[in-house]
Amino acid sequence: MTTIYHNPRCSKSRQCLAILEEKKEDIHVIKYLDTPITEEKLIEIIELLAIKPIDLVRKNETIWKEKYKSKEITDKELIKIMCTHPKLIERPIVIKNNKAIIGRPPELVIDIL
Repeated sequence: MTTIYHNPRCSKSRQCLAILEEKKEDIHVIKYLDTPITEEKLIEIIELLAIKPIDLVRKNETIWKEKYKSKEITDKELIKIMCTHPKLIERPIVIKNNKAIIGRPPELVIDIL
């Protein structure tokens, strides 16, 4: 099973989903703006991605620029912020067999299939 944390309004996310469908993957789609990610799950995803929480933040989002950009924020606080404002989470995230990747560019998803 391949899981994609998906935002249908995002072209990169749609392209990534199309690649998964083309490769005939068994896909579990999570529209994370409709079904928020828990802090525990986000920590797990960050660990699978092998990145720091700040590397998962969409820093060009207005909410980031207006509320958080110039503040000192711990990793724990950052995870809480992303769960409160899921729009800040970079997308799409694809997980398969305990491997994860951010699908930017979408073709990167092929690396974990």
